Amino acid sequence: MKTIKKKNQKPGLLSRTEQLSVENKPEIDFALRRANRELDTEKLLALLRSQAPRFFEVAEVVRKWVWIRFSDKQPPTVTSVLAEFGFHWNNTRQVWQHPCGAIRKERAAFDPRKRYRSYFAADAKPA
Repeated sequence: MKTIKKKNQKPGLLSRTEQLSVENKPEIDFALRRANRELDTEKLLALLRSQAPRFFEVAEVVRKWVWIRFSDKQPPTVTSVLAEFGFHWNNTRQVWQHPCGAIRKERAAFDPRKRYRSYFAADAKPA
């Protein structure tokens, strides 16, 4: 499909194909992502504490999983870092989730925070 710029198009506005360009998207190391998805909860939290303290401060542990929630949409640089740490976006719960090696085949039909223990990692006493 050919996209033609209109004569009356305001300067600075991009066509749809120009908006979908991947030139400015950060690269994701998928081998690192696969390795990080196998980390257990404690190893992931230690990794976040040492390499991404900002994420550690907002990390919520729900049973074995780690969730990170932001109030606003994050830039591609932040989302690519979360992806490399092994997180994926859960659109239903609007959180970044890390399975910590406990990958379920079926989605929980309930809110896991109400059934299982949950706490913010930064609030927990260090071991």
